[in-house]
Amino acid sequence: MRKIYFDHSATTPVDDRVLEKMLPFFSTTFGNPSSIHNYGREARMALNAARENLASLIHAAPDELIFTSGGTEADNLAIKGLAFHPNNQRRHIITTSVEHHAVLNVCKYLEQRGFHVTYLPVDQYGMVSPDKLTEHISEDTFLISIMHANNEVGTINPIQEIGAIAREHGICFHSDAVQSFGKIPIDVNALNVDLLSISAHKIYGPKGIGALYVRKGIPLQKLNHGGHHEYERRAGTENVPAIIGFEMAASLCQDNLPAETEQIAHLRNNLQTQILARIPRVHLNGHPAQRLPGHLNLSFEGVEGEALLLSLDLKGIAASSGSACTAGTTENSHVLLAMGIKPFLAQSAIRFTLGRMNSSADIEYTVEVLPEIIERLRKISPF
Repeated sequence: MRKIYFDHSATTPVDDRVLEKMLPFFSTTFGNPSSIHNYGREARMALNAARENLASLIHAAPDELIFTSGGTEADNLAIKGLAFHPNNQRRHIITTSVEHHAVLNVCKYLEQRGFHVTYLPVDQYGMVSPDKLTEHISEDTFLISIMHANNEVGTINPIQEIGAIAREHGICFHSDAVQSFGKIPIDVNALNVDLLSISAHKIYGPKGIGALYVRKGIPLQKLNHGGHHEYERRAGTENVPAIIGFEMAASLCQDNLPAETEQIAHLRNNLQTQILARIPRVHLNGHPAQRLPGHLNLSFEGVEGEALLLSLDLKGIAASSGSACTAGTTENSHVLLAMGIKPFLAQSAIRFTLGRMNSSADIEYTVEVLPEIIERLRKISPF
């Protein structure tokens, strides 16, 4: 049976070149980068080079990049670190109703501890209005946290404009760029961000490694205490093999960005066009143009999403019904509901996210088997 992977926003396979670059750091170059002997110095030199190269990809200084265990920890460090810093006397945060749960659940946690959070609405495409943001800014606002691109529908927010508003009001601006990093260009200065979360496993790097960009002068309270690692902002021996893999994966994405973006977007558009042409009552979720190149979120009227996923899986096609971090729940997507999509359509939504391993043959096979699956499921559907 043919096997097709359309779930690159959940995770990606580690690129062979990334794995090859990582392997020596599990064996011959295994030193602790905090040790002063030769083994430690070798590891420290590799770590410093990786940090410098990775920071340069987002136009940051090396000491502005803090390595974490992934995007979730980066989001936690950004939001809690700013909220709990002794110098912070303000208690108001502005975010959106469509953030990843790594942001939403942190905000809920802070609400239980005396902070006030405004959850901005989004339009029918899942996009935030800068004007709506301005309406909710108060003297008590100390943080705005708005994702660069949505993980479910791929819509790209006007982060540069939002960042300019935050800067004008003297408010710190954080953006979760886990989905956008490595897929579209990111310049932290042009985007006007003060804090930016990124991760490796969405861009063909290893799991368990991410980073938080922290603009110079931004005060953060560390979340874990121990040694003097990561410029006193994140204690714990650095995961050198994963950091090396992260930098390699990001560099490969950067080197091939224009060509790869064009190729993936072409495949995505072909998949979208053929599905909409062959199957009636299908709805596109998310912005038709202002979205990540590999994202395609569709609602299939009269079909239950989980049944469709299982049917696709039996045909060797892996997709998802939303964020991988909410897998196993029976609730409708909070993102789609916030966009005003009716619950019965939200329940029938499938997310196809394409990557560098996909081909035209994958598209042809999918549009060949999908109409029969939809027809069969609609006949037995209770909707």
